[in-house]
Amino acid sequence: MVEKRQPIPVKEAIERVMERARPLNSEIVPLDLAYGRILAESIIASHSVPPFDRSPYDGFAVRSIDTNGASGDSRISFKVVDHIGAGTVSMHTIGEREAVRIMTGAPLPDGADAVVMLEQTVIDGDTFTIRKSFSPLENVSLKGEDAKEGEMIVEAGTYIHPGIIAVMATFGYAKVSVSKKPVVGLLATGTELLEVSDPLEPGKIRNSNGPMIAAQLARMGIEYRLLGTLPDDEEACYELVKKAVDECDAVITTGGVSVGDFDFLPAIYKRLGADVLFNKVAMRPGSVTTVAHVNNTFLFGLSGNPSACFTGFELFARPAFLLMMGCDKPYLPYEKAILTEDFTKANPFSRFIRAVYESTPNGAFVKPAGFNKSNAVTSIARGNSFIVLPGGTRGFQKGDEVDVLLLGTEEGVEQWMLD
Repeated sequence: MVEKRQPIPVKEAIERVMERARPLNSEIVPLDLAYGRILAESIIASHSVPPFDRSPYDGFAVRSIDTNGASGDSRISFKVVDHIGAGTVSMHTIGEREAVRIMTGAPLPDGADAVVMLEQTVIDGDTFTIRKSFSPLENVSLKGEDAKEGEMIVEAGTYIHPGIIAVMATFGYAKVSVSKKPVVGLLATGTELLEVSDPLEPGKIRNSNGPMIAAQLARMGIEYRLLGTLPDDEEACYELVKKAVDECDAVITTGGVSVGDFDFLPAIYKRLGADVLFNKVAMRPGSVTTVAHVNNTFLFGLSGNPSACFTGFELFARPAFLLMMGCDKPYLPYEKAILTEDFTKANPFSRFIRAVYESTPNGAFVKPAGFNKSNAVTSIARGNSFIVLPGGTRGFQKGDEVDVLLLGTEEGVEQWMLD
């Protein structure tokens, strides 16, 4: 007897997944391996930045009081008494109408409280003149103006991008605590599948879902194990899925979750004693997406149709994996945009349309990326976003404002967009 499935809203499906996701333990990695990881500890300033008052320009350090009255008709002369570069310190205390030649980044010498930029001077040997007065601390980068000692600079749960690498290097974090990455097993089901290098045969298609999901995982910096293709045999499927559950933090299967005669995964979930969080979602494409949980391992049963498979991964697997890695912004970022083409198809369920999003000085615009059935492949390649159309609508017209989820970002937002 064919099981009758009851679809649940997308938001509820995501919530059920995220309620089960738990951050993994942390580990220590060297700074040069920290890019792309998630911070497991906050970054605290171990010293002030800058650590001293310094010059942001090449020029001359002076006492501002000595510049009073300078003008084009009454230039004031200074004598250069020392020369310092970045990384060196002057031992001279500046006196009246004295100056120290200073390079960008060098500390201000004692007595100085302003910097005259090189291009603001007329130099003559070891003297120079100026034609304007300078205020106290003009052209001075003050100690601690960027960061103060003890200040929290980056919170735990943040994705480590190049700017954060720079911050950690600045404060001496040669090693950093990061969340462990989940180990993900990847399985494809269906005897109709060929390897990418195989020639086409009647009734067969090449396995595009496996490489696609592998690439989606790689984009997140997540390790994965290509566990092969499951045959259309329940016992063989069960043994391989059981082994994968024992070895991985999550197992992704593509195909085999519908209600056909050879779709064994629902029965396998039952044999494993898995808690099926849902087996149908009120969405297009990917309504048959199924997620189960057993022994702290996720079982993501994604559709065998490429676009539905891609969408299911981005909506359900991606945020779960980011949360497991300790990320505090696991959801796809979203924007509002103006639709530039009609989309007249009715939407009984929430619809996620592969789309091309563009932000311009005149506003944000979006359009479908092409052929948009669940078995489409080309629109995945062209798209950089999803247009999100709510269920119960009868189509949208050019010029309508729509919700857009952005793809390919390192991290996203804290809250899911749909109410």
